[in-house]
Amino acid sequence: MEVAIIKYNAGNIYSVITALVRLGVHPLLTDDSEAIRKADCVLFPGQGEACGAMDYLREHRLDEVIRSSRQPVLGICVGQQLLCRHSEEGDTDCIGVFDTDVKRFIPQSHEDKVPAMGWNELYDLRSPLFAHLNEKDFVYFVHSYYVPVCDWTAAKADFIHPFSAALHRDNFYATQFHPEKSGRVGVQILENFLSLTKEFTSKKQL
Repeated sequence: MEVAIIKYNAGNIYSVITALVRLGVHPLLTDDSEAIRKADCVLFPGQGEACGAMDYLREHRLDEVIRSSRQPVLGICVGQQLLCRHSEEGDTDCIGVFDTDVKRFIPQSHEDKVPAMGWNELYDLRSPLFAHLNEKDFVYFVHSYYVPVCDWTAAKADFIHPFSAALHRDNFYATQFHPEKSGRVGVQILENFLSLTKEFTSKKQL
């Protein structure tokens, strides 16, 4: 299986690579459009700032490559946010796979610490990405911005108010949390994504 990880102006890439290697997958870290198009699946992880990330993606025309992808794509953290239409972070137009906007958390009390950082539970799971998992399983988040609950919400979590912990539309999957930092639950999610890729590849070959 050929797995591509998109290289762009964002951090936390190598923890994703390490998690995949532990699953027996040796991904290619690349910003080469042709290599990304040829991959069986694509991971789009990252931590960082939306405006700078989008500048890099547009400069290398990776926004077009991602938007036109037909194989399974998994966005992680900032990757999920950049798959949306627009982000309040830097008033940034994003890739637009998910026709919804990214908002900044506004604290409602002194207990609301932004960024939201730590373990939080998932609920209302609605995607094959969460096969073999249970409602109220915990995953790890670090974020100041969030995607509101919308038509493509595939899992929810609560911080100040409910938000989209994950999104799913066609071949695009995305998580606001970090599966690579989420213990056994995160391992299962990555395994599920790889299984979805195998199914997709098998159907494509028929």
